Amino acid sequence: MVPEVAAQPSEGSPAPPPESMAEIGAPARPGIGAGLFSSWTSICRRYQYYLDKSTPFVGRRWAGAAVLALIYFIRVLILQGFYIVTYALAIFVLNLLIGFLSPQVDPETQALLDGSGPGLPIKSTDEFRPFVRRLPEFKFWHSIVKAFSIAFVMTFFSVFDVPVFWPILLFYWIVLFTVTMKRQIIHMIKYKYVPFTFGKQRYTGKKVPSADDLDLAN
Repeated sequence: MVPEVAAQPSEGSPAPPPESMAEIGAPARPGIGAGLFSSWTSICRRYQYYLDKSTPFVGRRWAGAAVLALIYFIRVLILQGFYIVTYALAIFVLNLLIGFLSPQVDPETQALLDGSGPGLPIKSTDEFRPFVRRLPEFKFWHSIVKAFSIAFVMTFFSVFDVPVFWPILLFYWIVLFTVTMKRQIIHMIKYKYVPFTFGKQRYTGKKVPSADDLDLAN
């Protein structure tokens, strides 16, 4: 019995494609990088959505920030370390506070800007302009929450626990805070502005006299 011989393709005919090759025109599967990017984009959108919803709740936002700061300081006191992280955090918060208390356009440099942008009235005869902060309240709160969150995560890594004599850091920060706030208060007194809404004069429309008031006047 003669064994069958497989037919060999001729020299001029092209070889058939292997069975494992994907068909031409089939949709390509998304890679791992594209999937991670899509997930990260979705997380960022949801995070921004909740941030936007929390904007009008000023008291609740700052209460949550105070709780977060309290948790961080309790952890530092329990661990008795991470003083360098706490010092850097305090310097960062002080820098944010100065931006929150400062006007968007410094009156000292306002003349160099040719009067562009909102400014502060220097004289009593100047037109009233609302106080516009260099760092808005929402960004101030958001930056503080992010800073305390990052510092809290850093306390779980011993590489950031650098041994240092913490009273020196505390004394230096108190001196820096005193000098910075003194300069800021002098600036506020010099240009006669208060970076808060309470206590400011509010202007209302002219009251229309009622019929009863006209009768009493006559």
